[in-house]
Amino acid sequence: MIDRLDRDPLFTPEQTLDNRGRVAIFIDGSNLFYAALQLGIEIDYTKLLFRLTAGSRLLRSFFYTGVDTTNEKQQGFLLWMRRNGYRVIAKDLVQLPDGSKKANLDVEIAVDMMALTGSYDTAVLVSGDGDLAYAVDAISYRGARVEVVSLRSMTSDSLINVSDRYIDLDQIKEEIQKAPRHHRHSSSFREFPSLVLDEDKRSS
Repeated sequence: MIDRLDRDPLFTPEQTLDNRGRVAIFIDGSNLFYAALQLGIEIDYTKLLFRLTAGSRLLRSFFYTGVDTTNEKQQGFLLWMRRNGYRVIAKDLVQLPDGSKKANLDVEIAVDMMALTGSYDTAVLVSGDGDLAYAVDAISYRGARVEVVSLRSMTSDSLINVSDRYIDLDQIKEEIQKAPRHHRHSSSFREFPSLVLDEDKRSS
């Protein structure tokens, strides 16, 4: 019986997408940045948001990142994100003994996912961090579906095991990367079209 169910799933991937309901997106900015580096692509965040929403109603899209307040380029990028469909949650980078800088936002991601449970039907988590597995499991027990999107080589098995659906970034990279530079007129923010979200978001 179990073998038959494995061969003949109750829902096809298309039916699963149709039943997503209202979607909330939670993006670990650092994890996505390093995944993009490994893939050798530059993320187009407009395309990413449309791909992750996939025609469903969007509640919110959160982007979590460490910030260097002296980095004007990063500040400009985050301003664009705020004006184009993303709620940015930022934390100052902390310098480590080895000279590198890091900001861990796992707690912020987990708290927001838990706090909004009941407001969304499907959470899309863009991260491979196994530290989030416990929160994902708890959210599932509260009735929400969780989709994990990340690069397989950077994704904890424990996180995949508690998710309802896993998407490898490598499989969708063509859909979310920026066009080659010779296809773009400039690197100004005007090259990015604004996003149109659902009525609830626009009126809030």
